[in-house]
Amino acid sequence: MSFASPWWLLLLLMVGAVAVGYWLLQRRKRRDVMRFTNLELLERVVSSRRAWLRHAPTVVLLVALALLTVALAGPTAEARVPRNRATVMLVIDVSLSMQATDVSPTRLQAAQVAAKSFADRLTPGINLGLISFAGTAAVLVSPTADREPVKHAIDGLKLSESTATGEAIFAALQSIQSFSEGLAGSTEGPPPARVVLMSDGKQTLPGPEGENEPRGSFTAAHKASDAKVPISTISFGTLLGRIDLSGRSTAVPVDDASLHEIAQISGGQFFTAASQEELQQVYATLGEEIGYETRRVDISHGWLIAGTLLAMLGLGSAVALGRRLP
Repeated sequence: MSFASPWWLLLLLMVGAVAVGYWLLQRRKRRDVMRFTNLELLERVVSSRRAWLRHAPTVVLLVALALLTVALAGPTAEARVPRNRATVMLVIDVSLSMQATDVSPTRLQAAQVAAKSFADRLTPGINLGLISFAGTAAVLVSPTADREPVKHAIDGLKLSESTATGEAIFAALQSIQSFSEGLAGSTEGPPPARVVLMSDGKQTLPGPEGENEPRGSFTAAHKASDAKVPISTISFGTLLGRIDLSGRSTAVPVDDASLHEIAQISGGQFFTAASQEELQQVYATLGEEIGYETRRVDISHGWLIAGTLLAMLGLGSAVALGRRLP
């Protein structure tokens, strides 16, 4: 815990001075009483318990003053708070390899279930968009706080040929930029953004240089890094995946290396998921990281409430026990 205005804590010295003054006053009164009073009679009339209760209201009021002084100093602490205005582009691979059944029922169907759960778990203030990609990338839903269009588009994902990962990343960055420009008049500046990319295979488009082509995935990752948009990649599937392609069984092992490189270049995180359950856990983790942030928040409200209640208790007990204010 820290304080926004720590100098107000010097008032605690005054609270301490009042407490010491009260103690000295009570000692003086006791000395005077012992000098002029019949002690045997005093012990019969005033019990030690009643003497202790007589001081309770003052003690409670002193504690209340200390709490109110702390509140005045503006205590702050780190807390997880919902992130608002952030933009997340969910990018899902729909290449033919996603029909592999090494993840039940298929890679694509498992991805659809997990992606919809991810959309539901994101905090309401986050704008979520959806892009699907195979040989080309398609922006299915532009960033929006409404989850229904995203979930409806996820249900409608269809498989297609090839894997143009770089084009998908460029499309996500363009959507984020367009959305940010629409908020150009905001005094808070453009919202923070992130791309969540889920794929199971190596990029096949564009040309022979692959990821390092001008429109390749590594080039796009560098572009994301320049734009300060980290890419969280999810490698989904197993090394044993196979699909039926033109009547032939074709191996479609998951490719971790390229997705790990994309995440590293862009400043994001790399995850692996070999089952629907693991994918759900990955999305849950991402939802927590993306949907919340750690900030220093004002916690003086609790101190203020406690101090006020104790002050009321102290005054009330003083009137009830001694029929006077302390």
